[in-house]
Amino acid sequence: MDFSYDARTEELRKELRAFVTDRVLPAEGALAAQYAAGQPWTRPPLLTELKAEARSRGLWNLFLPDRRFGAGLTNTQYAPLAEITGHSPQFAPEAVNCSAPDTGNMELLTAFGTPEQQERWLHPLLAGEIRSAFCMTEPEVASSDAANIGTRIERDGDHYVVNGHKWWSSGAMAPECALLVVMGKTDPGGPRHRQQSMLLVPRDTPGVQVRRGVTVFGYDDGPHGGHGDILFEDVRVPVSHLLGGEGDGFAMAQARLGPGRIHHCMRLIGMAERALAAMCERVSGRVAFGAPLAEQGVVREWVAEARVRIEQARLLVLKTAWLMDTVGNRQAHTEIQAIKIAVPAMAEWVLDKAIQAHGGGGVSQDFPLAALWAHARTLRLADGPDEVHRASLAHRELRAYAF
Repeated sequence: MDFSYDARTEELRKELRAFVTDRVLPAEGALAAQYAAGQPWTRPPLLTELKAEARSRGLWNLFLPDRRFGAGLTNTQYAPLAEITGHSPQFAPEAVNCSAPDTGNMELLTAFGTPEQQERWLHPLLAGEIRSAFCMTEPEVASSDAANIGTRIERDGDHYVVNGHKWWSSGAMAPECALLVVMGKTDPGGPRHRQQSMLLVPRDTPGVQVRRGVTVFGYDDGPHGGHGDILFEDVRVPVSHLLGGEGDGFAMAQARLGPGRIHHCMRLIGMAERALAAMCERVSGRVAFGAPLAEQGVVREWVAEARVRIEQARLLVLKTAWLMDTVGNRQAHTEIQAIKIAVPAMAEWVLDKAIQAHGGGGVSQDFPLAALWAHARTLRLADGPDEVHRASLAHRELRAYAF
């Protein structure tokens, strides 16, 4: 494996780092103030300006490997770019049109959408004109097992009828959200992983009830788009809204998650880098008991350990991205699960030490650390909890030793 980045990646890293450092990070305070003064989950006007600037700079849809629709970057090329946007996860990813869940939904529409579906939803998403939501998790079942979902998608002539209850439908609270990608069961009696299908449901379809936004440790996750609690009651959409084929839902969900974990994990590394820099700056400038905090042995141990953990995590994610590019997602399955376990835990640890070094300020709104910690902690559950990935990874590891 070559650890160097190619010329195109280096150029994009330079341009993106300049955009995030010079434009996004200095604007965070104004963005937060505009958001607080507006309606919940409404995009601040300044963010719209940043999106236009990013697009004019060519920093747009960097995550899509299909050159027909995006930058045509491999996972290995995009990974270090995702790390840069992780320094401001609330604003930078959307500013360059690389924010979840739109990224995963665009990947689904690119790979499995019909030309008509792409024209109606993919192209407006690529242009940043609309937002979308992904509706899989349900409150009534243990969603760590995706085969558990109870939402029904039943054929009725030329329509499908959807009935079910979803929550943690990320993106659904944004006023710009026009599309819900809904996973439900079309064949409850079929093979376990062929029961599910995905349906494209316009958010304004009769019977769709977006009941509330679900908070994350008290944060509403706006203007990212929030997380909707949605009831589907006799929601009817044409059969042409089926994404892929009947029974393909589980496989498509898995295909969606592979690249998404690279995106999440590299953004987490960017968050950890920001936390480490904040910790170093804080302890170098604060004096307690007659000496800078930076001279305390325990603080130096935190700093050293943080650097080691960040470097280990970055190398593992880059190896995973390289394997996905060279041998495919299936052959990189072990590594994909490993980064999903290791990286959120790493970021959570680094952020915890940065918060501790900041004292009371670390848990306040005066610093970004509390919000970053909540984000990192949540990703130990999102896309499957740690325990599921550990069990699956151990099963694969032990399989070679089974008698």
